[in-house]
Amino acid sequence: MLFDTHVHVNARQFIEDRDEVIQRAFDTGVKYMVVVGFDRETIPLAIEIAEQYDTIYAAVGWHPVDAIDMKDEDLAWIEELSSHPKVVAIGEMGLDYHWDKSPKEIQKEVFRKQIRLAKKVNMPIIIHNREATEDIIEILQEEDAKEVGGIMHCYNDSISYVQACLEMNFYISLGGPVTFKNAPLPKEVAASVPLNRLLVETDAPFLAPHPNRGKRNEPAYVKLVAEKIAELRGLSFDEISKNTTDNAFTLFGIK
Repeated sequence: MLFDTHVHVNARQFIEDRDEVIQRAFDTGVKYMVVVGFDRETIPLAIEIAEQYDTIYAAVGWHPVDAIDMKDEDLAWIEELSSHPKVVAIGEMGLDYHWDKSPKEIQKEVFRKQIRLAKKVNMPIIIHNREATEDIIEILQEEDAKEVGGIMHCYNDSISYVQACLEMNFYISLGGPVTFKNAPLPKEVAASVPLNRLLVETDAPFLAPHPNRGKRNEPAYVKLVAEKIAELRGLSFDEISKNTTDNAFTLFGIK
């Protein structure tokens, strides 16, 4: 039984076969998912999908790439949606310094606003980080995000930052890159993160794991991620599956 803690089956890439993709995941043993919405288009669909399936949940937030587009009414809308019974987290949020659509200062402001909102509604947060680790950790510390904790989504940075994340009550989530032959960092992290703070994800339709790299990712492939982590840690697949699923239940407050 696996829990894909970060998936975008609400993305346009799944318009034609969404139900089949979800069923394929269930058939592979991926019983639980969190569908992440990050803008006006994807948030309503994330909730709609969660309403259709008992074991699928939603997260609602605003992506840093689009921070410049976020208005006060969008933040209020996210707060309103946070009370939905299938919404379990605020995000994804964070900083993305790879793309230049939204200036860094605007990204930081929107990030801080969403952390404060998550604390207000007492929900964990899902962090998107691209080339901005030090600024993200600084903001999380300054905003006392430890109060709610959350997920470092698709962690792909140095192991040296992991301890700071753990001290702020964050879980480390690994996806497809842990299976890439030319990606040593996530492998080091997978082998060393405490088992009770480890999660698995796909980020589908992005970052498909080996041997599907370069193709459309889907939640069924989270099994490949869990298998690789089990190999790296010298544990059984069942141990990784059970522990990462239990961790997700704890973080998201799912009983």
